[in-house]
Amino acid sequence: MAEDFEHALTQLVAGEIDEIKVEPKDFLKFRRFWQERPERKEIIGIAQRNGQIIYEFRENASN
Repeated sequence: MAEDFEHALTQLVAGEIDEIKVEPKDFLKFRRFWQERPERKEIIGIAQRNGQIIYEFRENASN
């Protein structure tokens, strides 16, 4: 996946996109950017079949 995860996470938090799909081979790249986000506890991953994870932003999810 050639997606720029840092930009995608910014778009997700801003509400410009609804989700980010992360393939298993890209997880470690994604994780690096996700861990740096102050909103990381509100960026929820939903596991799919074949190892894909769909991340959504849920405001106040950490409460």
